[in-house]
Amino acid sequence: MSAPVGSLELTMKNLKKNGFTAYLVEDEREAKELFFGSLLPEIRPKVVSYADSLTLRETGILDELKRSRGLEFIDTFEARLSWEEKIELRRKALLVDLFLTGTNAITENGELINLDMIGNRTNGILFGPRNVVLTVGINKIVKDIEAGMRRVKEISAPRNARRHASFGLPCQKTGYCVNCSSGQRICNAWSIIERCFPRNRIRVIIINRELGY
Repeated sequence: MSAPVGSLELTMKNLKKNGFTAYLVEDEREAKELFFGSLLPEIRPKVVSYADSLTLRETGILDELKRSRGLEFIDTFEARLSWEEKIELRRKALLVDLFLTGTNAITENGELINLDMIGNRTNGILFGPRNVVLTVGINKIVKDIEAGMRRVKEISAPRNARRHASFGLPCQKTGYCVNCSSGQRICNAWSIIERCFPRNRIRVIIINRELGY
């Protein structure tokens, strides 16, 4: 399914106006080709890491980066690692040359909206890594900030919670946010980025498909 042409065009236009570098590709394969054919040679990172994103995983970019020679890849989701070890790696990931992830919503005004559990994803997008690349499905495009925050609470957060059955969160059963007080609550830190500073530090690849939550 494709997003309305007007919505896509307006979103792309405003992302660029707001200082982001924005690209539109048709599918995951094109996203991967763009990344390895243009962005990686342009950025030339020595150290790379990421925050979790289903859309990013579906592009195959992470798998190929892990196999790339000449790059230090900080994998903060290794199953064999303890929670403490993962947290320490996520701290290190905030100082890499290139940080990859997705975003929960993009407004037609060219704003990025995210909600995080511990802040490694929101902080990595905001500040620290020298370069950021986001891969985003068209289903993340919303009218405005209010619609974006509503989307996160009603769609993104409950669906992501279901991926972590051991957390025992109310939204895993209800399918919607109940503003819980759980110790494993995944909705703790909001970020809304209206402008990219410095300009073009954040590159946004919009994929013309519905991907991720």
